[in-house]
Amino acid sequence: MSNYRDVIKAPIITEKSSDLAQNNNTIVFSVDVKANKTQIKQAVEKIFNVKVEKVNTVNVKPKKKRVGRYVGKTNKVKKAIVKLSEGSSIEL
Repeated sequence: MSNYRDVIKAPIITEKSSDLAQNNNTIVFSVDVKANKTQIKQAVEKIFNVKVEKVNTVNVKPKKKRVGRYVGKTNKVKKAIVKLSEGSSIEL
């Protein structure tokens, strides 16, 4: 990846991710599907100026969707669950 902003696409804001952020100091991001854990860790540390403890990733497979007689698929997504070290926090 040429730029750190190409790795991190957007934060994922759901009830579950908000609960993780409050209780476990963990943030969930949507990231590039080709990014690995090392690239994600470096990007989060550089963009937000925090210390990352560990990174877990989840590949979400595309689902079949149908609109009338047309059938297609949703985009595949990669989620990164980033645990921040003590004393670090990100305000979203």
